[in-house]
Amino acid sequence: MFIPRDVVLELEKAGYRFVGRHRHAAVKVCHWTRKSLLNRGSCYKQKFYGIQSHRCLQLAPGLPLCDHRCIFCWRNIEITNPRWEGETDDPAEILEEAIAAQRLLLSGFGGNPEVDKKKFREALAPNHCAISLAGEPTLYPKINGLIEECRRRGMTSFLVSNGQHPEVLERLVEPTQLYISLVAPDPESYQRICRPVRSDGWERLRRSLEILASFSCRKVIRLTLVKGLNFRDPQAYARMVEDTEADFIEVKAYMCVGYSRSRLGLENMPLHSEIVDFARAVAEATGYRVSDEAELSRVVLLSRR
Repeated sequence: MFIPRDVVLELEKAGYRFVGRHRHAAVKVCHWTRKSLLNRGSCYKQKFYGIQSHRCLQLAPGLPLCDHRCIFCWRNIEITNPRWEGETDDPAEILEEAIAAQRLLLSGFGGNPEVDKKKFREALAPNHCAISLAGEPTLYPKINGLIEECRRRGMTSFLVSNGQHPEVLERLVEPTQLYISLVAPDPESYQRICRPVRSDGWERLRRSLEILASFSCRKVIRLTLVKGLNFRDPQAYARMVEDTEADFIEVKAYMCVGYSRSRLGLENMPLHSEIVDFARAVAEATGYRVSDEAELSRVVLLSRR
């Protein structure tokens, strides 16, 4: 998987580490992992789902791979590649090297007197894999093997997909939690916001939402809302999630970070109070209930039960 050398150096400077022989997978320590080690807060996923932020491994099995070039994406969409090219590293190799890279990236915390020593020791043995760092993980040809390798090591796994590959979802080994991203209430908005490389992207997304009900693992639909783009019509989103049997809906504000700052500004970030109001409207239209929220991340959790 070819990534220009200057891009690799830029990403490594930003904290990414490429792993495997063919260097298509990457790991990066989340800022919530760092905060948790200092007892200065934790990711909303810890609050919502019990994931320990200090033991979370943030992984991309194919960093430049994606079928979308979303306007709000925080990554460098200039290197996006919608098709796998070249050799494929094995899941066990990727995960082993990713854990080693994470340990090295965290090693400096061991000498910080403000770090929670117990948490630091635990962080060196991550027990959760967030298969969501960048790109579309279902494009990795051995995604089932990666989920199975996580399970073999006793690690939970969250897989986040843009729903462009229903044929992969149909035969997917179930992770601990499966996310489908829903970022548009209608096909016209979808084309404008996600800028898909496939002409039938909307139909693929709809098919993936239909498939979601067949999974027995925990299922989540995430709405990422951007003022001026898709922050409207909660009833339309509600109709989209009908019959998915998703356990949760995350209603989340776009955050003005990373490369998205060259395309959008702070004015595109909904306030948390606005997200709460929108989430309540979605809840009313779906029959879900507001079950939790995390103000710092501007996200509200809706629960089916």
